[in-house]
Amino acid sequence: MLKIHQLFLRTYLSIFLTILLVLSIITYFWSKDIYLNQIEKNLIQNINVVTILLKNKNEIKNIEQIVHDLHEKLNLRITIIDELGIVIAESDKNLSQISNHLNRKEIIEAKYNELGKDQRKSETIDKDLLYIAKKITIENEIYYIRIADYINNITENYIKFTFEIIIFIASFLLISFLATYFINLKIKKETDTILYFLTQLSNKQVSFPISSTYTYEFNKITKLLNKVAIKLAKREKQKTKQNAKLKLANRQKDEIISAISHEFKNPIAIISGYSETILNDKNMPQPIKEKFLNKIYQNANKMSQIIDKLRLTLKLEEGKQELQLISSSMKKIIENCVSDLNDKYKNREINILGEDIVLKVDETLISMAISNLIENALKYSEDEIIVNISSNSICIIDKGIGIEEKELENINQKFYRISNNGWNNSLGLGLFIVQSILHLHNFSLEITSEFKKGSKFCIKY
Repeated sequence: MLKIHQLFLRTYLSIFLTILLVLSIITYFWSKDIYLNQIEKNLIQNINVVTILLKNKNEIKNIEQIVHDLHEKLNLRITIIDELGIVIAESDKNLSQISNHLNRKEIIEAKYNELGKDQRKSETIDKDLLYIAKKITIENEIYYIRIADYINNITENYIKFTFEIIIFIASFLLISFLATYFINLKIKKETDTILYFLTQLSNKQVSFPISSTYTYEFNKITKLLNKVAIKLAKREKQKTKQNAKLKLANRQKDEIISAISHEFKNPIAIISGYSETILNDKNMPQPIKEKFLNKIYQNANKMSQIIDKLRLTLKLEEGKQELQLISSSMKKIIENCVSDLNDKYKNREINILGEDIVLKVDETLISMAISNLIENALKYSEDEIIVNISSNSICIIDKGIGIEEKELENINQKFYRISNNGWNNSLGLGLFIVQSILHLHNFSLEITSEFKKGSKFCIKY
């Protein structure tokens, strides 16, 4: 089912193309005849000019040089033939290679009618030519001046001429179409506005009144539609209030599930990798197998811990979580984090710099925070990652894509995700967890970043 303007456009285009095709064919053949006639007239004019020029020179012995000079200026083939048909001057071919021309059609016609013409492929130069010949008398002797134009040049020119005419016709028809089409645009605009309003109304998204002053009928329709929209809006508002709490609860649930899924990726990858290795290698030495099984156990345990810590994160906001602080080697914690991440990010270089420091921390939580920061650096940088330990901070440094300045103040918020395809902050929960953990330890996180150059995350203690 076509719209009004589409039906109009299709009909007009059919007529337009038919007229254009017919006129193009007619114009092609008509212009061809006209152009060939014009070429003939031009050749006759050039012959007359050459005749005058040769008679004025009055030196037949220099006629070959004259012919070559004229050929350079006119870009035409010029031939001078004596009464016996012998070519005495030729612009395109050596005289020794040219046969007698007395039997040429244009020469025969010129002999009896002063002027002769023919169109054929030249035996001398093997090209299609249009010939015009004229009989003249120089110093009481009869000669024939023959000038020819190359058919390929003529064809190119009249095709160009035809094309220009067709363009003119097409432009005229196009202007006629536009003049008619603009009349249709107003009705199309009115109908499109009503259709869009009805679409929005069906999708319960109407936020504007509709109006029309184009015709009485359109005005009545728009007023009626506005009344219907107002009634539907009142009903929808009531329904929206009833569903608001349910939607909010579902959204929070989905956000938490997404965060948990993100945190599970690394332990699951480690467990899957070691399990596959054990299953595929039946002859694996027992010590290695025990080592792998221990890794599997550790990461399974970590998954359980992650669930507990994510659950705790919800409690952190209410201040209900207590830490299990023990004196711990920060370098050892970092090395364990790097070891686990190396299993997932193979062939990546993570350099640990600085001297070890012992702090009272909750090892599980601090490990989670450090792993989060290192993994983000690994994800968004292809170069080496540096973990620098100092007396007052642990800094994770990368040369990755960086974070735009406008995003820095928001990335610590719960469930906040950067809009572009760059640094995504662990589905919007990673840095919130890090900040919550550090806050419990009375630590802080300092972030410096330069977009497309890299970032630096420092845990200050």
